[in-house]
Amino acid sequence: MAEKPKLHYFNGRGRMESIRWLLAAAGVEFEEKLFETREEFEKLIQGGTLLYEQVPMVETDRMNLVETRAILRYIAAKYDLYGRNLKQQAWIDMYVEGLKDLSDMIMFFPLSLPEEKEMNLEHILARATTRFFPVYEKALRDHGQDFLVGNRLSWADIQLLEVILMAEECKPSVLAGRNEFMARISHIPTINKFLQLGSQRKPPLDEESIETVKNIFKFERGMFLKNMSTIVAEY
Repeated sequence: MAEKPKLHYFNGRGRMESIRWLLAAAGVEFEEKLFETREEFEKLIQGGTLLYEQVPMVETDRMNLVETRAILRYIAAKYDLYGRNLKQQAWIDMYVEGLKDLSDMIMFFPLSLPEEKEMNLEHILARATTRFFPVYEKALRDHGQDFLVGNRLSWADIQLLEVILMAEECKPSVLAGRNEFMARISHIPTINKFLQLGSQRKPPLDEESIETVKNIFKFERGMFLKNMSTIVAEY
């Protein structure tokens, strides 16, 4: 029996969460090696397994995979979630890259300065509802299929559901009356299992988690940039 993938990260969402989602949707069981202190993270770095001295890292198939998009692409291809031809893969890539832009905004939102939090939330919700989500609604409406690409579940669908749920945590009514896709995809057995209480899905960052992240990765609050042209923190 093949060994379970091992995920190395801190005990929170960050950039590892999309990897957890993709593995879970593929029905792949995985283990997590979670660190909680800067010292534990530095020990991992000193072990020489982190190609760029940063996480996420996934041990699988006798490799130490780093770089989030490379990891996601490898998993999607391995578990038949990356389309059947180059054209489908190109569409999947375009969809997930757009979703990354939105998920980054939501992921870094808890690091907003208190006086900028309301403004940043308005910015996120405006971008989500006027620029990003309409793209996926139009794609589903135009081809009349249940999934974004090729009428079968792909990495793009899984990433879209993850980001929809992230947006709804910011404002529950953000997709009021427009969430048929979410309901349909959520009923896929492997995804439904990941959504249940007690799964390896991580909760949003709370104040305690934010302090842990700041200490591990040595950065401060206020790192949300208003134009989102650059992200200056990686975690």
